Amino acid sequence: MSTILAIETSSELASCALLVGDRLIARSTSGVRTHSQSVLPMVQELLREAGLALADCDAVAFGAGPGSFTGVRTACGVAQGLAFGANLPVLPLVTLEAMAQACRARTGAGDVLAVLDARMGEVYWAQYRYDAARGAWTELAAPALCAPQDLEPLPVEGLAACGNGFSAYPEAFAGKTFAAGALEDILPHARDLALLGAPALAAGLGVPPAQAQPLYLRNKVAYTSAERQAINAAKAGA
Repeated sequence: MSTILAIETSSELASCALLVGDRLIARSTSGVRTHSQSVLPMVQELLREAGLALADCDAVAFGAGPGSFTGVRTACGVAQGLAFGANLPVLPLVTLEAMAQACRARTGAGDVLAVLDARMGEVYWAQYRYDAARGAWTELAAPALCAPQDLEPLPVEGLAACGNGFSAYPEAFAGKTFAAGALEDILPHARDLALLGAPALAAGLGVPPAQAQPLYLRNKVAYTSAERQAINAAKAGA
């Protein structure tokens, strides 16, 4: 059974989780301005609570995006630094799939539409179907960026919807059948990444730290000073 450390900072919620066999522990904090300062203390707390060293983990997972540019790069940089220091593989996982995982846990739905506020009048979205036989998700619609009024999921029976994109643009989704009953409070969370990380590692999806990359659906340039500090702190801590 795998031990997965997961880091998620792609939204206003920063979280870390540690999956040890079937035991899952997590920490979270809100406030995007403090993400780079809060991640490493949360990681240290989790490892201390579990009585483990970083090197005892099998992989470091992170929310690769889509999401906040600063957030996904912070998570990527911290995951790279930690994994490099402990000689571990990295699992870049899709934030929208983590939201689908959370939605299924709450509703039992096998078909999920995840919609995340992308700011600037747009949303990130993807549509997933859970394959119970494999214990894994299949993309029905790959992660994409669009105006909320242009979002058109594949028509499937029993589709559950989740994400803060619905609360960010209520007028655009008003009257849309797929938006009825959407779980607007679901955001990407490290606990769901950790649960996705175990089958991802078993499927051989781990990569060397240097090869881990964020998933961008918009372009953005150089690292900010906060991102560089987070990356350097992670490397020093490892």
